[in-house]
Amino acid sequence: MSDTYIRHPGHARPPEPAYRTARGALFVGAAEDALTGPALADYRGRVQLVFTSPPFPLHRPKKYGNRSGDEYARWLAGFAPKLAALLPPAGSIVVELGNGWNPGEPTVSTLGIKALIAFQEAAGLHLCQEFICFNPARLPTPAEWVSVRRTRVKDAFTRVWWLSTTPHPKADNRKVLTEYSDAMRRLLKRGTYSSGRRPSEHRIGKRSFLADNGGSIVPNVLVPPDADEPAVQAVLPIANTHSKSGYHQKCRDAQVPRHPAAMPEALARFFVQFLTDPGHVVLDPFAGSNTTGAVAEELGREWVGIEADAEYARTSQVRFAAG
Repeated sequence: MSDTYIRHPGHARPPEPAYRTARGALFVGAAEDALTGPALADYRGRVQLVFTSPPFPLHRPKKYGNRSGDEYARWLAGFAPKLAALLPPAGSIVVELGNGWNPGEPTVSTLGIKALIAFQEAAGLHLCQEFICFNPARLPTPAEWVSVRRTRVKDAFTRVWWLSTTPHPKADNRKVLTEYSDAMRRLLKRGTYSSGRRPSEHRIGKRSFLADNGGSIVPNVLVPPDADEPAVQAVLPIANTHSKSGYHQKCRDAQVPRHPAAMPEALARFFVQFLTDPGHVVLDPFAGSNTTGAVAEELGREWVGIEADAEYARTSQVRFAAG
Protein backbone atom coordinates (compact mmCIF):
# COMPACT_ATOMS: atom_id res chain seq x y z
CA MET A 1 0.00 0.00 0.00
CA SER A 2 2.96 2.31 -0.39
CA ASP A 3 1.77 5.64 -1.75
CA THR A 4 4.89 7.49 -2.91
CA TYR A 5 8.13 7.80 -4.82
CA ILE A 6 11.73 7.80 -3.50
CA ARG A 7 14.21 10.41 -4.59
CA HIS A 8 17.24 8.94 -6.36
CA PRO A 9 20.30 10.87 -7.54
CA GLY A 10 19.26 13.34 -10.20
CA HIS A 11 15.68 13.67 -8.91
CA ALA A 12 16.40 16.28 -6.22
CA ARG A 13 14.73 19.67 -6.66
CA PRO A 14 13.59 22.46 -4.34
CA PRO A 15 10.05 21.79 -3.09
CA GLU A 16 7.39 23.83 -4.82
CA PRO A 17 3.59 23.97 -4.37
CA ALA A 18 1.61 21.61 -6.60
CA TYR A 19 -1.74 22.97 -5.39
CA ARG A 20 -3.52 24.32 -2.35
CA THR A 21 -6.99 23.75 -0.95
CA ALA A 22 -9.05 25.41 1.75
CA ARG A 23 -7.20 23.44 4.42
CA GLY A 24 -3.91 22.25 3.01
CA ALA A 25 -1.10 22.25 0.50
CA LEU A 26 0.79 19.63 -1.49
CA PHE A 27 4.44 20.25 -2.33
CA VAL A 28 6.44 18.63 -5.12
CA GLY A 29 9.96 17.69 -4.12
CA ALA A 30 12.02 15.22 -2.17
CA ALA A 31 10.90 14.72 1.42
CA GLU A 32 14.56 14.72 2.50
CA ASP A 33 14.78 18.37 1.46
CA ALA A 34 11.26 19.61 2.20
CA LEU A 35 11.12 18.50 5.84
CA THR A 36 13.93 20.83 6.86
CA GLY A 37 13.42 23.55 4.26
CA PRO A 38 11.36 26.75 4.21
CA ALA A 39 8.26 25.05 2.75
CA LEU A 40 7.43 23.53 6.13
CA ALA A 41 8.86 26.24 8.37
CA ASP A 42 5.40 27.33 9.54
CA TYR A 43 4.47 23.78 10.50
CA ARG A 44 7.31 23.04 12.92
CA GLY A 45 5.93 22.11 16.32
CA ARG A 46 2.38 22.07 14.93
CA VAL A 47 2.06 18.68 13.19
CA GLN A 48 -0.16 16.65 15.50
CA LEU A 49 0.01 13.55 13.29
CA VAL A 50 2.44 12.27 10.69
CA PHE A 51 0.61 9.54 8.83
CA THR A 52 2.40 7.91 5.93
CA SER A 53 3.17 4.78 3.96
CA PRO A 54 6.74 5.01 2.64
CA PRO A 55 7.84 2.86 -0.29
CA PHE A 56 8.20 -0.76 0.72
CA PRO A 57 11.65 -2.39 0.53
CA LEU A 58 11.00 -4.33 -2.67
CA HIS A 59 13.67 -6.21 -4.62
CA ARG A 60 12.30 -5.31 -8.05
CA PRO A 61 12.12 -1.62 -8.95
CA LYS A 62 8.71 0.05 -9.22
CA LYS A 63 7.74 3.23 -11.05
CA TYR A 64 7.20 5.00 -7.73
CA GLY A 65 10.69 4.02 -6.58
CA ASN A 66 12.13 1.76 -3.93
CA ARG A 67 15.38 0.76 -2.27
CA SER A 68 16.48 -2.48 -0.68
CA GLY A 69 18.79 -3.95 1.94
CA ASP A 70 20.56 -1.95 4.60
CA GLU A 71 20.38 1.11 2.37
CA TYR A 72 16.60 1.13 2.80
CA ALA A 73 16.77 0.86 6.59
CA ARG A 74 19.27 3.73 6.77
CA TRP A 75 17.18 5.82 4.37
CA LEU A 76 13.98 5.37 6.38
CA ALA A 77 15.69 5.94 9.72
CA GLY A 78 17.03 9.25 8.46
CA PHE A 79 13.51 10.67 8.40
CA ALA A 80 12.72 9.98 12.06
CA PRO A 81 14.53 12.96 13.67
CA LYS A 82 13.20 15.32 10.99
CA LEU A 83 9.60 14.19 11.53
CA ALA A 84 9.90 14.17 15.32
CA ALA A 85 11.07 17.80 15.20
CA LEU A 86 7.76 18.80 13.61
CA LEU A 87 5.59 17.35 16.40
CA PRO A 88 4.17 19.14 19.43
CA PRO A 89 4.78 17.43 22.79
CA ALA A 90 1.84 14.99 22.41
CA GLY A 91 2.06 14.35 18.66
CA SER A 92 2.21 11.00 16.86
CA ILE A 93 3.89 9.35 13.89
CA VAL A 94 2.11 6.43 12.20
CA VAL A 95 4.03 4.41 9.60
CA GLU A 96 2.57 1.62 7.47
CA LEU A 97 5.06 -0.82 5.99
CA GLY A 98 4.53 -4.00 4.02
CA ASN A 99 6.34 -7.31 3.95
CA GLY A 100 9.00 -8.56 1.56
CA TRP A 101 10.37 -11.92 0.49
CA ASN A 102 13.98 -12.89 -0.08
CA PRO A 103 14.68 -13.15 -3.82
CA GLY A 104 14.62 -16.63 -5.28
CA GLU A 105 13.49 -18.46 -2.16
CA PRO A 106 10.32 -18.93 -0.09
CA THR A 107 11.54 -17.06 2.98
CA VAL A 108 10.36 -13.77 4.39
CA SER A 109 12.73 -10.83 4.57
CA THR A 110 13.08 -9.21 7.99
CA LEU A 111 14.17 -5.93 6.43
CA GLY A 112 10.83 -4.22 7.02
CA ILE A 113 10.96 -4.97 10.75
CA LYS A 114 14.59 -3.88 10.95
CA ALA A 115 13.75 -0.65 9.14
CA LEU A 116 10.92 0.14 11.57
CA ILE A 117 13.19 -0.52 14.55
CA ALA A 118 15.93 1.65 13.01
CA PHE A 119 13.34 4.41 12.47
CA GLN A 120 12.19 4.18 16.08
CA GLU A 121 15.70 4.19 17.52
CA ALA A 122 16.97 7.04 15.32
CA ALA A 123 14.72 9.52 17.15
CA GLY A 124 14.27 7.73 20.47
CA LEU A 125 10.59 7.19 19.76
CA HIS A 126 8.18 5.16 21.87
CA LEU A 127 6.24 2.38 20.15
CA CYS A 128 2.76 3.17 21.44
CA GLN A 129 1.11 0.25 19.66
CA GLU A 130 1.52 -2.01 16.66
CA PHE A 131 -1.42 -2.56 14.31
CA ILE A 132 -1.93 -5.22 11.67
CA CYS A 133 -3.78 -4.08 8.55
CA PHE A 134 -5.39 -7.27 7.18
CA ASN A 135 -6.52 -7.31 3.55
CA PRO A 136 -7.84 -10.74 2.44
CA ALA A 137 -8.59 -9.33 -1.03
CA ARG A 138 -4.90 -9.18 -1.93
CA LEU A 139 -3.69 -11.33 -4.79
CA PRO A 140 -2.06 -14.68 -3.85
CA THR A 141 1.56 -13.58 -3.71
CA PRO A 142 4.40 -14.44 -3.89
CA ALA A 143 3.01 -16.32 -6.90
CA GLU A 144 5.94 -18.73 -7.30
CA TRP A 145 5.46 -20.20 -3.82
CA VAL A 146 1.73 -19.63 -3.30
CA SER A 147 0.09 -20.29 -6.68
CA VAL A 148 2.67 -22.43 -8.52
CA ARG A 149 4.51 -24.60 -6.01
CA ARG A 150 1.83 -24.28 -3.32
CA THR A 151 4.30 -24.31 -0.45
CA ARG A 152 3.23 -21.00 1.15
CA VAL A 153 -0.01 -19.13 1.83
CA LYS A 154 -0.63 -15.66 0.46
CA ASP A 155 0.71 -12.57 2.19
CA ALA A 156 -2.28 -10.46 3.22
CA PHE A 157 -1.25 -7.91 5.83
CA THR A 158 0.93 -4.90 6.48
CA ARG A 159 2.37 -3.61 9.75
CA VAL A 160 1.36 -0.21 11.06
CA TRP A 161 3.48 1.29 13.87
CA TRP A 162 2.14 4.11 16.01
CA LEU A 163 5.07 6.00 17.51
CA SER A 164 5.57 9.14 19.56
CA THR A 165 8.22 11.15 21.36
CA THR A 166 6.21 10.60 24.55
CA PRO A 167 4.67 7.49 26.14
CA HIS A 168 1.42 9.46 26.46
CA PRO A 169 0.52 11.06 23.10
CA LYS A 170 -2.91 12.50 22.45
CA ALA A 171 -5.37 9.70 21.60
CA ASP A 172 -9.02 8.87 22.22
CA ASN A 173 -10.45 5.47 21.26
CA ARG A 174 -13.99 6.78 21.82
CA LYS A 175 -13.64 8.51 18.44
CA VAL A 176 -13.22 5.20 16.62
CA LEU A 177 -15.77 2.94 18.28
CA THR A 178 -17.62 0.41 16.15
CA GLU A 179 -21.21 -0.73 16.42
CA TYR A 180 -22.01 -3.26 19.09
CA SER A 181 -22.69 -6.79 17.93
CA ASP A 182 -26.25 -8.13 18.16
CA ALA A 183 -25.16 -10.28 21.10
CA MET A 184 -23.75 -7.30 22.96
CA ARG A 185 -26.88 -5.23 22.33
CA ARG A 186 -29.00 -8.06 23.75
CA LEU A 187 -26.71 -8.27 26.78
CA LEU A 188 -26.98 -4.54 27.41
CA LYS A 189 -30.75 -4.71 27.10
CA ARG A 190 -30.95 -7.67 29.49
CA GLY A 191 -28.70 -5.90 31.99
CA THR A 192 -27.29 -9.03 33.59
CA TYR A 193 -24.09 -10.92 33.15
CA SER A 194 -22.50 -13.86 34.91
CA SER A 195 -19.61 -12.03 36.46
CA GLY A 196 -16.79 -13.68 38.31
CA ARG A 197 -13.49 -15.24 37.49
CA ARG A 198 -13.03 -16.49 33.92
CA PRO A 199 -11.02 -19.63 32.99
CA SER A 200 -8.13 -17.26 32.31
CA GLU A 201 -8.42 -16.06 35.95
CA HIS A 202 -9.56 -12.65 34.70
CA ARG A 203 -12.48 -11.21 36.68
CA ILE A 204 -15.07 -9.18 34.77
CA GLY A 205 -16.92 -6.60 36.80
CA LYS A 206 -20.66 -6.26 36.31
CA ARG A 207 -20.76 -2.50 36.15
CA SER A 208 -17.93 -1.85 33.68
CA PHE A 209 -18.84 -4.68 31.34
CA LEU A 210 -22.52 -3.76 31.08
CA ALA A 211 -22.01 -0.01 30.61
CA ASP A 212 -23.25 1.27 27.26
CA ASN A 213 -20.25 3.25 25.99
CA GLY A 214 -21.73 3.90 22.57
CA GLY A 215 -19.84 1.16 20.75
CA SER A 216 -17.12 -1.46 20.87
CA ILE A 217 -13.43 -0.64 21.26
CA VAL A 218 -11.51 -1.41 18.08
CA PRO A 219 -8.77 -4.07 18.29
CA ASN A 220 -5.34 -3.48 16.84
CA VAL A 221 -6.05 -5.87 13.96
CA LEU A 222 -7.83 -3.80 11.32
CA VAL A 223 -9.97 -5.98 9.09
CA PRO A 224 -12.56 -5.56 6.32
CA PRO A 225 -16.29 -5.85 7.07
CA ASP A 226 -16.77 -9.16 5.22
CA ALA A 227 -14.36 -11.20 7.35
CA ASP A 228 -15.85 -14.56 8.28
CA GLU A 229 -14.65 -14.65 11.87
CA PRO A 230 -17.33 -13.01 14.10
CA ALA A 231 -14.79 -12.02 16.75
CA VAL A 232 -13.12 -9.61 14.31
CA GLN A 233 -16.03 -8.84 12.01
CA ALA A 234 -16.86 -5.31 10.86
CA VAL A 235 -13.92 -3.52 12.44
CA LEU A 236 -12.82 -1.41 9.48
CA PRO A 237 -13.49 -1.55 5.72
CA ILE A 238 -9.83 -1.18 4.79
CA ALA A 239 -9.53 -3.44 1.72
CA ASN A 240 -8.26 -1.41 -1.23
CA THR A 241 -10.56 -2.95 -3.86
CA HIS A 242 -12.93 -0.14 -4.80
CA SER A 243 -11.67 0.37 -8.36
CA LYS A 244 -15.01 1.76 -9.56
CA SER A 245 -15.49 4.45 -6.95
CA GLY A 246 -13.78 7.38 -5.26
CA TYR A 247 -10.27 8.23 -6.38
CA HIS A 248 -10.13 5.59 -9.13
CA GLN A 249 -13.38 6.74 -10.72
CA LYS A 250 -12.34 10.39 -10.55
CA CYS A 251 -9.09 9.54 -12.35
CA ARG A 252 -11.05 7.78 -15.09
CA ASP A 253 -13.48 10.68 -15.40
CA ALA A 254 -10.61 13.17 -15.65
CA GLN A 255 -8.61 10.82 -17.91
CA VAL A 256 -5.52 11.05 -15.75
CA PRO A 257 -3.25 8.15 -14.67
CA ARG A 258 -3.92 6.54 -11.30
CA HIS A 259 -1.28 5.94 -8.67
CA PRO A 260 -0.44 2.20 -8.73
CA ALA A 261 -0.49 1.80 -4.95
CA ALA A 262 -3.01 4.23 -3.48
CA MET A 263 -3.56 3.93 0.26
CA PRO A 264 -7.05 2.86 1.46
CA GLU A 265 -8.90 5.92 2.70
CA ALA A 266 -10.36 4.06 5.68
CA LEU A 267 -6.90 3.33 7.06
CA ALA A 268 -5.97 7.02 7.05
CA ARG A 269 -9.40 8.00 8.37
CA PHE A 270 -9.06 5.70 11.39
CA PHE A 271 -5.80 7.23 12.59
CA VAL A 272 -6.78 10.83 11.81
CA GLN A 273 -9.92 10.39 13.91
CA PHE A 274 -8.14 8.46 16.67
CA LEU A 275 -5.17 10.78 17.14
CA THR A 276 -6.27 14.30 16.15
CA ASP A 277 -9.03 16.88 16.60
CA PRO A 278 -10.55 19.22 13.99
CA GLY A 279 -8.08 22.02 13.26
CA HIS A 280 -4.99 19.92 13.97
CA VAL A 281 -2.30 19.55 11.31
CA VAL A 282 -1.70 16.21 9.56
CA LEU A 283 1.44 15.59 7.47
CA ASP A 284 2.23 12.94 4.87
CA PRO A 285 5.85 13.19 3.66
CA PHE A 286 5.27 10.47 1.01
CA ALA A 287 1.92 11.66 -0.28
CA GLY A 288 1.57 9.71 -3.54
CA SER A 289 -2.09 10.06 -4.53
CA ASN A 290 -2.61 12.21 -1.40
CA THR A 291 -5.03 9.94 0.41
CA THR A 292 -3.96 11.45 3.73
CA GLY A 293 -4.58 15.04 2.65
CA ALA A 294 -8.00 14.29 1.21
CA VAL A 295 -9.11 12.43 4.34
CA ALA A 296 -7.74 15.16 6.61
CA GLU A 297 -9.64 17.83 4.66
CA GLU A 298 -12.84 15.79 4.79
CA LEU A 299 -12.52 15.53 8.57
CA GLY A 300 -11.83 19.23 9.13
CA ARG A 301 -8.09 18.96 9.77
CA GLU A 302 -5.33 21.08 8.27
CA TRP A 303 -2.88 19.10 6.17
CA VAL A 304 0.39 19.27 4.28
CA GLY A 305 1.81 16.71 1.89
CA ILE A 306 5.09 16.13 0.04
CA GLU A 307 5.40 14.10 -3.15
CA ALA A 308 8.54 13.69 -5.23
CA ASP A 309 6.81 12.69 -8.47
CA ALA A 310 5.28 15.74 -10.18
CA GLU A 311 2.78 13.69 -12.17
CA TYR A 312 1.42 11.90 -9.11
CA ALA A 313 1.21 15.22 -7.28
CA ARG A 314 -0.66 16.87 -10.14
CA THR A 315 -3.16 14.07 -10.68
CA SER A 316 -3.88 13.69 -6.95
CA GLN A 317 -5.82 16.95 -7.14
CA VAL A 318 -8.77 14.97 -8.55
CA ARG A 319 -9.43 13.84 -4.97
CA PHE A 320 -10.67 17.35 -4.20
CA ALA A 321 -12.96 17.61 -7.24
CA ALA A 322 -16.67 17.81 -6.52
CA GLY A 323 -18.71 14.66 -7.05
